Amino acid sequence: MEAFEHYLDQMAKVAVQVGLGLQEGQELVITAPIEAVPLVRKITEYAYKAGSPLVSVLYDDDAAHLLRFQHAPEASFDTAPKWLYDGMAEAFQAGAARLHIAGNDPSLLKGQNPEWVARANHARSLAYRRVLELIASHHINWSIVAYPHPAWARAVFPDSDEQEAVKKLWEAIFKASRLDSPDPVASWKAHNQHLAERVAYLNHKRYHALHFKGPGTDLLVGLADDHLWAGGATRAKNGVVCNPNIPTEEVFTTPHKDRIEGYVRSTKPLSYLGSLLEDIEMRFEKGRVVEARAKSGADVLNRVLQTDEGARSLGEVALVPHSSPIAQSGLLFYNTLFDENAASHIALGQAYSECIRGGSQLSPEELAAKGANSSLIHIDWMIGSGEIDVDGLTASGQAEPLMRKGEWV
Repeated sequence: MEAFEHYLDQMAKVAVQVGLGLQEGQELVITAPIEAVPLVRKITEYAYKAGSPLVSVLYDDDAAHLLRFQHAPEASFDTAPKWLYDGMAEAFQAGAARLHIAGNDPSLLKGQNPEWVARANHARSLAYRRVLELIASHHINWSIVAYPHPAWARAVFPDSDEQEAVKKLWEAIFKASRLDSPDPVASWKAHNQHLAERVAYLNHKRYHALHFKGPGTDLLVGLADDHLWAGGATRAKNGVVCNPNIPTEEVFTTPHKDRIEGYVRSTKPLSYLGSLLEDIEMRFEKGRVVEARAKSGADVLNRVLQTDEGARSLGEVALVPHSSPIAQSGLLFYNTLFDENAASHIALGQAYSECIRGGSQLSPEELAAKGANSSLIHIDWMIGSGEIDVDGLTASGQAEPLMRKGEWV
């Protein structure tokens, strides 16, 4: 019990002070699974102590979500609570910070009608678009942290009983989130400095493209014109420095949506809105996915690609060393927040305007002209491992080694 309270306290402190950088007088909107009530309450305490005038919490219930697919009329899968997301967007436009607590059953919708799952996801994406645009453009400070949902813990530790699995997942989250040091806030400051140095190096090099090569992968990812690398702490448009992901090990930038060629294979399963997609393989021509398959979840994957025009191109490419603490844990988390920080990855869909020079001042048409992709979705999936090499290609086509066997050169 004492250890549990310590986990809650440290996670809440880092979420508010490092993840959000919450400011005095700033409202906070929290979205969380209902199981995370203890962490939500501790974060709420820290938020009010930091001077927030109002903390609003929106809970999600996996069991209720599943009941929809078991009993709701088919026509309902084309609807989503736009009124709710419009309210969230208004809060963010007015300056509220946003915190999401990740921690759901990664296989919640396994066995459910894949067409209904795809339709529900599409309806949600349409309704959520204003919120996604504000988050992707870093209009406000936002962050994501994690809480060990029992079903998630059982998936990560299938040989343990539920109580032991939750305990083990807490310990894994705690370590991956750099909360096991005497001063986690200072530890995050040092880690952010290390990532900033990597970002500065890549921004100095100004590579024209990245070349990923390894088993099942030979992928050329052209980079957007005037692209910028980012990673770790970032300054939102409201001037607040935040860490969008706790944990994070990546440096990332915006690909050019029309300059992606070759084929690529996933190196970890992707848990996407209750569906598990394994052994994803894709082939790109002129920036678009022209072939896609998966060992499991293929129907969901193909329907995701049909979301809109931008769903077949990339909005992000990220580099993560195979020696990252999350990779070295040897755990498959079945959760993108963690698994994307164990391996280099790409993301289908929406690009981050912060990764284009002056992107916050550019119109959607101007961003597209520089190669930034636009979509209702943004889905990261992992393509890096200890067997993947990455080269940076200069404008003249010269290849310079960036990673060998998953490690920085």
